[in-house]
Parts: sequence; C-alpha cells; structure tokens
Amino acid sequence: MGCMWLADIKLEWEGRLVAPPLPVKAGSRYGIFHCCCDHPKLTPDKNEEERRLWENFRTSFRKDWSKKFGDWPEEEGVAWPGHHIRDLLHGGDPVDPNNIIPVKPGVHTVFNKAYPACYGGQPPWNTVGPNLPYSDH
Repeated sequence: MGCMWLADIKLEWEGRLVAPPLPVKAGSRYGIFHCCCDHPKLTPDKNEEERRLWENFRTSFRKDWSKKFGDWPEEEGVAWPGHHIRDLLHGGDPVDPNNIIPVKPGVHTVFNKAYPACYGGQPPWNTVGPNLPYSDH
C-alpha cells in the first residue's frame, strides 16, 4: 500500500511587534495525506448509507467551514466537492469535519482515480516518494 499527498497548506504572516517595535515574519506548513492501508471495503449497502449521511451533512458542514475560512470555493457558480481524506468506501467518517477538505472538481476526479490504484498497491503508490513532496523544494 502507499500514501498520497492531498494538500500542502502553507501559511505566512508578516507584521510588527508593538513592544519592541520590530518587524516579524512567521509561517508554517500543514501537509494533508492519506495512507491506503489495509482498510476493508464497506458493503454496497453500508457505503450507500455513509454517502447519505454525508449528503445530509454537506450543507451545514459548508456553512460552518465558511464561517471559519471564508466562502466555500466555487467554480463557475458550482461548489467544489468536499473530499473525504479517508474515503467512505474504506470506512472514512462521512461527517467528521477533520476528514473533509474542499477540492477543485478536476483535482477531485484525479483523487477518485488515484484511490483505487493506491488501495490496489499499484504504481506510483507502491514506491517510496520524495522526503519533501512540497512544490517549492
């Protein structure tokens, strides 16, 4: 099995201290990844039940997310999908806010194609990747 980097969130801040009045810069990174370990697939009925839970939770989740981070992203008036980091088919929690990130529709399609290959132990998910998968290194 392998692991996939899903997002690399880079935060930077510049400002000034009040006392002493000095310029300050700070930053951090947060990598979101998913490892396709030996999680068994749910039965079709159970998977459908989990998807219904997500569909019933989606609107309130997006409202809560928007209060914290700004408007839920859209593309041409259509809301981006909410991607479950640990996917529903392999037992991911459909309503855990820490398991869901907004993802551009085209990228979400790529994720949905990559997950079966990752769980199937297929390339490139069956080899060791770079130590720092960040795009600016």
